[in-house]
Amino acid sequence: MKYRKLGQSGLLVSELALGSVPFAGQAGFEKTGNVDAKAARRFIDIALEQGVNILDTADLYSHGGAEEVIGDALGVNRQRIILTSKARSPMSDDPNDSGATRYHLIKSCEGSLRRLKTDHIDLYQIHNWDGVTSVEETLRALEELVKSGKVRYVGTSNYTAWQMMKTLGAAEFHRLIKPVSQQIYYTPESREAEFELLPMALDQNIGTLIWGPLGEGLLTGTVRRNAKTPETSRQGNGWPEPYVHDMEHAYDVIDVLSDVAEEANATTAQVCLAWLLTRPGVTSLLIGSRTEEQLRDNLAAASLELSEAQRKRIEQATRPAPRYPYWHRFTSGMDRLDPAEKVFLDEYKQTLDQRKDLDIK
Repeated sequence: MKYRKLGQSGLLVSELALGSVPFAGQAGFEKTGNVDAKAARRFIDIALEQGVNILDTADLYSHGGAEEVIGDALGVNRQRIILTSKARSPMSDDPNDSGATRYHLIKSCEGSLRRLKTDHIDLYQIHNWDGVTSVEETLRALEELVKSGKVRYVGTSNYTAWQMMKTLGAAEFHRLIKPVSQQIYYTPESREAEFELLPMALDQNIGTLIWGPLGEGLLTGTVRRNAKTPETSRQGNGWPEPYVHDMEHAYDVIDVLSDVAEEANATTAQVCLAWLLTRPGVTSLLIGSRTEEQLRDNLAAASLELSEAQRKRIEQATRPAPRYPYWHRFTSGMDRLDPAEKVFLDEYKQTLDQRKDLDIK
């Protein structure tokens, strides 16, 4: 297992992290799994043995149930784990039981601490943007949580790049604590994060934790073209995520991942994770397994090294079409490209160059 620095902090996190969405499996999360405290304790032991040092959860998962499972399962391993949680989501019909307000965040943090049976959360993340509460109020609440010792570091989740920059700018202007990380969705099938979020992270030195790196079961090999998806899998039981705009493209992505897996004597899931670990800006991948077999299979991706040819093959097959203003950088002959976005623009330019060659012919 390799370790990577989490943004501008000095914290080193394992490149694979243990996710907890399948823990508890209640209050609307029944289709994600039903890992109880006994199984979770086993998962944590296996992850620690393989070098994993970060465990991610949220108050939303099973509406506190996942945190309760972790609280019962961690025990003496608490000090060996970087424990992260999230808050902001609606937790009841009470209009104030939601959002990134001072009221809700402090209340939510204290509730998470009770369920997790710990006195602090190592990384506390705002689970989604709150378009009503001022950024300053959110940052001051987080500052108080850090000063009180209840939280060590803070981060965001599911923000757009402009929302993150607004947060960073407000933190700098008011001399308040800055987020050190973002948690976002990013897979070979869904590479939208490369247009803004990952360049922002590279430019601002923000750590990036990837949730759903296997497309919530879409890219494990269980979903295949012209085949019925097993009902025992998350993608076969009606779970609504992820959003897939073009299923034919998704099948093409699955095909190339599976072909490379056959070449590499690995599983489709391992190839997907191994490729993501080579992508610019990625700090750690959150793997949420429902069984010990799945967990061990996913953890093995840390030791899988794809050849340069295999990495390029996957990149070319999954590359998104250049969007404005990115294609305009090339068509207008712009120089002085920012290094934070050039690493992705160089790949997109190949698509334009190939199309130009075809037009000439």
